[in-house]
Amino acid sequence: MKKLWQGRFTAHGEEWLNDFGASIGFDYQMALEDVQGSLAHVKMLARCQIITEEDKKLIEQGLIEIKESIEADTFDYLPEHEDIHLNIEQALHQKIGPVAGKLHTARSRNDQVATDMHLYLKKSVQSLIAELHSLQTTLVKKAEENTDTLMPGYTHLQHAQPISFGHHLLAYYQMFCRDKERLAESIKRIDISPLGSAALAGTTFPINREYTAELLGFSSVYDNSLDGVSDRDFILEFLSDASILMMHLSRLCEEIILWTSHEFQFIELSDQYSTGSSIMPQKKNPDYAELIRGKTGRVYANLFGLLTVLKGLPLAYNKDLQEDKEGMFDTVATLTLSLKAMKGMLETMTVNKEKMYESTNQDFSNATELADYLATKGIPFRQAHEIVGKLVLSCIQKGIYLQDIDLKTYQEIEPSISEEIYQFLDSRNAMNRRTSHGGTSSSEVAKMIAKAWQELQ
Repeated sequence: MKKLWQGRFTAHGEEWLNDFGASIGFDYQMALEDVQGSLAHVKMLARCQIITEEDKKLIEQGLIEIKESIEADTFDYLPEHEDIHLNIEQALHQKIGPVAGKLHTARSRNDQVATDMHLYLKKSVQSLIAELHSLQTTLVKKAEENTDTLMPGYTHLQHAQPISFGHHLLAYYQMFCRDKERLAESIKRIDISPLGSAALAGTTFPINREYTAELLGFSSVYDNSLDGVSDRDFILEFLSDASILMMHLSRLCEEIILWTSHEFQFIELSDQYSTGSSIMPQKKNPDYAELIRGKTGRVYANLFGLLTVLKGLPLAYNKDLQEDKEGMFDTVATLTLSLKAMKGMLETMTVNKEKMYESTNQDFSNATELADYLATKGIPFRQAHEIVGKLVLSCIQKGIYLQDIDLKTYQEIEPSISEEIYQFLDSRNAMNRRTSHGGTSSSEVAKMIAKAWQELQ
């Protein structure tokens, strides 16, 4: 088949080589953006009197018909036309004849593909922000339902201090706030138009780049045509932001996986977000949490892959840049599904409040409370710390807990100790005494929830 660029060629690659060089297998995902860019470009060409109004109307009508066929999923993407740009141009030529060739005046596939990616990523990031917002809403709802739900807080995956489960969930809300801010801030670097940079040096035609930028909803244009066609920083930034977000999702998934285990039994996932075993009838596996955790690696790989592609590229366009798209598409798809799955898991999970509470009463997570209490009796904290450490060791040897030690034993340490010590050792009191800003008390968690609702609105 005749190539649109074959004028200076006398031989062509074999079919397998054409397939190797083609990108239509993945860049078809920017079909609508490609048509959108072309419609803006042809309007500008007519406005600048580079083509006639009649040619503009003919080209516009053809592009609109192609757009409709893409939306109806009836457009034929042909590998022999290499990429989405040539596929659409060829389809336009079949519809309106040689006039279609005027569409590419003052434009190159280099600025065309860059424009498509800017349009695609801007739309995708806005959609991901909406998904993330929805997940945050679910987190805050769950936190509100569990403000007074006690659980062990951990360090080193060892019981540390009693905390509110709502407080724990809100820590992830805060992580996702930063993720949302990063994505929103990245739009500033995405929202720039490279259209009109042409191949690398601009064009001799009297184009109006600001007009096409306005038509496409971009806030500005690239000031340097070389930079316009070769910049992929905006994709790298997105992939970096996506990697951090996936890391946060993965951390939450790891906790969900632990919490659903027989050893913890803190939560139960709904059947909708669990799977079974082909051999063990009793199994209920948190597969979707595991998948999100696993897919984090592919998002990282997409970032590292593009960093590697770009690290040694001279200006301006090189065919290596064909490798900039698959990772971007894959990350958008992976992140979208991961956010939806996480939201669904949290919405439908059952919280075993009693099991969580029991775990704070059959441990030594109240040891810091005892050390703090002794410090209020005039014992230096370091000394109090050592005393409590020895008491914990004694309890372990006897198979009891700090709240099981009799008052007489405590008074041997410090005569002024009274029955109130057992109030200090109560795990719920321990939680609610932490009223410092951002602390785990019910009152502080309620303040965090109120602020979160205000932010989400």
